Amino acid sequence: QVQLVESGGGLVQAGGSLRLSCAASERTFSYYAMGWFRQAPGKEREFVAAIRMSGGSTYYADSVKGRFTISVNNAKNTVYLQMNSLKPEDTAVYFCGLGSSLFDYDYWGQGTQVTVSS
Repeated sequence: QVQLVESGGGLVQAGGSLRLSCAASERTFSYYAMGWFRQAPGKEREFVAAIRMSGGSTYYADSVKGRFTISVNNAKNTVYLQMNSLKPEDTAVYFCGLGSSLFDYDYWGQGTQVTVSS
């Protein structure tokens, strides 16, 4: 029922920045959390960051902590992922999700490609 659309991916050099956006088709504040995951070729989907809709608490994978920032604009039904100091190992398709908990996501976007060159 809920549709999520990611945007903002692209090709950047190592050390550069990108800002990903994920727009939802309905109000997001009634859900527990929104999150970002990524999947590289031949790899499993990996947790990146999440934000609670109530209170705004944020959670990050150790690999991105200090470099990435997740935020949400409930009025726009949109979650963002600001990615700084990008590394080649950040290269992946990034997906946003809308979930009933920090660990259980019910809806997913189509993904947006992020490629970081060395």
